[in-house]
Amino acid sequence: MSSVVTVEKRKVNDYKGDERPTWCPGCGDFGVLNAVFKALSEHNFDPKNVIIVSGIGCSSRLPFFTDAYGFHTVHGRAMPVAAGIRAVQPDMPVLAMGGDGDAFAIGVGHLIHAIRRNLNICYVVMDNAVYGLTKGQTSPTAERGLATKATPQGASDPAVNPLLLALATGCTFVARGFSSKPKELADLITRGIAHEGFAFIDTYSPCPTFNTVNTFKYYRDATEDLPADFDPTDFNTALQYAASEDPLYLGLYYQAEQPTFEDHIRNNKPEVTSSAMTVVESLFDQMS
Repeated sequence: MSSVVTVEKRKVNDYKGDERPTWCPGCGDFGVLNAVFKALSEHNFDPKNVIIVSGIGCSSRLPFFTDAYGFHTVHGRAMPVAAGIRAVQPDMPVLAMGGDGDAFAIGVGHLIHAIRRNLNICYVVMDNAVYGLTKGQTSPTAERGLATKATPQGASDPAVNPLLLALATGCTFVARGFSSKPKELADLITRGIAHEGFAFIDTYSPCPTFNTVNTFKYYRDATEDLPADFDPTDFNTALQYAASEDPLYLGLYYQAEQPTFEDHIRNNKPEVTSSAMTVVESLFDQMS
């Protein structure tokens, strides 16, 4: 007589942690957190088999509020930590969370190489154009001239376009979401987790405390869904829409199948022969 094990469908609440979110009232990160819960429940993951890595900042507190394994790293270093975890836990989903300052300033060097290696990680960036944790100086995604409490003279540099950055670096899954549209964002995260390779999801997540310009209303007026007939396999069209400033498009811009970093490691793993071990042992003997 065979034994059939039925896995009960998990609910959103199964992924919530004991800690209550400490974000300011009205913070866009609440919507992102709910979208993450929804995406995890869609995959029906066991919470203890989910790993969420973050950097530093308001958005990087997200792992604290889940029942997954969370790893709160240092500023800008979520990518190398997530890469190391993925290398030793290839069968467990690894998500990374961070803000626009964490991702596109101190962490941008790690991000570029994580993308070009096509690490099997889903990275959700909560983009609000400011460093909220350190009281609102402008971030790399702030438009030139944006004035905040900590940058009253206005941002002096042109803004980074996260989508163009990801596409130009060879990212195999590039999307943009909005925390005020959690259903659509949850769908993007669900697809990003399922993607074989690096999934990059830039997410408008307004900061009501330190950015009074890029508000929920601002993004509702400025954004538009990608056309229904949009082809996410067309790289050149993805570039064209990613460069658009009016409107700012939401949805999946680009997806491609490419060998992952794990594929390369698996296919190029060197064999250790007995003769090679003899050489190593001889070297140890010389040093002892």
